[in-house]
Amino acid sequence: MIGRRAAGGIAAGTAMALATPNLAAATPRIRWRSPGSFPKSVDTLWAAHERFCQKVSELTDGAFQLVPSGPGEIVPALQVMDAVGQGSVECGFTGAGFYFGKDPTLAIGAAVPFGPSSRHTWSWLQAGGGREIMRDVYRDQGVHAIPMACTGAQMGGWFRKEIRTPEDMKGLKFRIAGLGGAVVTRLGAVAQQLAPGDIYPSLERGVIDGAEYIGPYDDEKLGFHRIAKYYYYPGWQEYAPSVDMMVNAKLWDALPAHYRAAMEAAGTETWHWVMARYDVLNPPALRRLIGSGTLLRAYPRDVLAATYRATQEVYAELGEKDGRFRRVWEHWDRHRLEQVQWFRVAEDSLANFIAVSTAR
Repeated sequence: MIGRRAAGGIAAGTAMALATPNLAAATPRIRWRSPGSFPKSVDTLWAAHERFCQKVSELTDGAFQLVPSGPGEIVPALQVMDAVGQGSVECGFTGAGFYFGKDPTLAIGAAVPFGPSSRHTWSWLQAGGGREIMRDVYRDQGVHAIPMACTGAQMGGWFRKEIRTPEDMKGLKFRIAGLGGAVVTRLGAVAQQLAPGDIYPSLERGVIDGAEYIGPYDDEKLGFHRIAKYYYYPGWQEYAPSVDMMVNAKLWDALPAHYRAAMEAAGTETWHWVMARYDVLNPPALRRLIGSGTLLRAYPRDVLAATYRATQEVYAELGEKDGRFRRVWEHWDRHRLEQVQWFRVAEDSLANFIAVSTAR
């Protein structure tokens, strides 16, 4: 028979056990694989992948570990989203625009021709309803997407010959990602979507005549200037693409809330870190390229006008075929137009004045 004092001690102990959280259950030790689409030889997007994984570890006191790997080590570069969605791996770093053939709306989650700047992109994703309207698009692929990197403004691409008129695009075999390929096809070019690590050997062997990738720093690292000497701007095809950490949707739903919060926080920090890093690295890289013989060229206005018209045709046709694309594109386009009008008054006018006033 248990005495009153003993019974009281058992009751108190039971109450304490019920009131004390199970810290082991709340903070499980998890280790996930995280393949990426971007080559380790370039310390920008690969560095972003490593940084994100490290941040998640720091925010969870090392309990949640993500192990990054390069393209082809576990998953081919352009199959990362598929592997994540199917559950072959838990998460991965890739651009939604690579997979627009599965669903054209995925391209809007990354970058589409004549799209918004990095500021406009971030405001749409985080405060303008962009992530909410894109959520089902990603879920249909079995993933939850966390915006994790932005390259900032890109360049138009490398060519072996000058592009003087829209006619010069005809028959050109051009590596280009996302919906930009559908646009240049209308100008008579032969669009090629290649993994980043495959661009240089394809240029070298003559499989392609030109290529766009990101900008001066990455392009210099990958050596495109050694093969194609004409470097064009602006990057109409991908103004400022957002790149995602994609997580298997079922695993995301099962994660403890503070682990999900850690991934979201790491994504926000890394997205802005990458953009700042590109803004610092690109100007001196462009000077080095020009100093080594690269011929910097602006796309002629009639070439840009032709690509813009072709872009609007592509959007219209996709909207007619795909109701969800039309709905998401209209939401995105309203935000883009409003931002462009505001920035034209608030920032672009001063930026243009400063650029002219400080020209040397």
